[in-house]
Amino acid sequence: MHILLIGHDANRAGAPLVLLNIMRLLKAEGLQMHLLLGEGGPILADYQAICPVTIWPAPKPYVLNALADKVLGKLGLWQQFHDRQQEARQREIQTQLALESIDLVLVNTVASSHLFSQLAIPDKTPVVTFVHELAMSVRIYSKPDELAHLLKRTTHLLAVSRATALYYEQEHGFDSARISLYTLIDTPVLARNVQQARDQPGLYSALGLPADALIVGGCGNAEWRKGNDLFISLARQVIGRTQAAVTDCGLHFVWVGMPPGSLHDDLLLDIQKAGLTNQVHLIPPTPDVLRYMSRFDVFVLCSREDPYPLVVFEAGLCGIPVVCFEGAGGSPELVEDDGGFIVPYLDLDTMSSQVVALLQQPDLRHKLGHRLGQKILERHPAKQSVETLVTLFNQLTIK
Repeated sequence: MHILLIGHDANRAGAPLVLLNIMRLLKAEGLQMHLLLGEGGPILADYQAICPVTIWPAPKPYVLNALADKVLGKLGLWQQFHDRQQEARQREIQTQLALESIDLVLVNTVASSHLFSQLAIPDKTPVVTFVHELAMSVRIYSKPDELAHLLKRTTHLLAVSRATALYYEQEHGFDSARISLYTLIDTPVLARNVQQARDQPGLYSALGLPADALIVGGCGNAEWRKGNDLFISLARQVIGRTQAAVTDCGLHFVWVGMPPGSLHDDLLLDIQKAGLTNQVHLIPPTPDVLRYMSRFDVFVLCSREDPYPLVVFEAGLCGIPVVCFEGAGGSPELVEDDGGFIVPYLDLDTMSSQVVALLQQPDLRHKLGHRLGQKILERHPAKQSVETLVTLFNQLTIK
């Protein structure tokens, strides 16, 4: 079987990392693949080690050059030349991808709908779309017409959580009979990575943290949807409530994944004005995420929306309890009442109370963190997941 995979980029984020896991497991099953990406990124080499990768060419600034484009514009010929150039580039991509020989297309994320809409996929070719996004992300990362085209052409939809499946059924009218819940986490590899992270020297001494510090962690991209701002507000509340109880070892809040930029500067100003400079730390994106996370005592998922985030799996396999918002995605389906706490949406008062309870009760947080890790291993065995995927592909490609 020859599969065309379509991904939006090669950044070290949840959906691209899940796609990487899928590719590794499908290769082990003997499937042939070709990956089309909208952009490159830090894990591009990992993709290229598995299969051929084509990156959609970035738009050129000019059809010919600055002067020639002005002349074409005055002659009313610019659009004609531009369209010809675009068509030629699309034909080149189509040739590279050998679409007529593809048995199945797997589209990873709605952000890839932009690429899909520009490909002449044969009508007979089944399309499987793996959706990781809910309403906010759909609005940010896709255009309504391109997403509608992708969903109309989709033979089968894979949704990462019940909340995600329900969204596409109710808001986009997708047939529930053609939706499967599917999450592929290469749990053995992730568990091994967690152990390796634990075996390496700690990173917190460089931040001036004592070895016995209590650490509340957050992780994710720098964007409003991830609730970076809520993390700072939460830190202010929790630190205010626990000042006397944690003076011996110190309490610190650490967010991993915050690059330099305007949001970083805005949050830093909040941190400074709240007097939290020595206790709240913003770490830029790094491949050493697990080296930071493995030392967290509590993980808070402040996301306003996150369908079924990889970071919750990473926290659980580190044995860390998770506190998250109800109605913000699929994480409550895994956390439940024995892997941490689920609090009302945006209720930072209740969230801070639950974080304080976990900080003050080591036995409780160890119990909940251990159980969360157990549930991940029980519910998401990688071998079973890839077999499910291969079985679906075989069913869809029966001639």
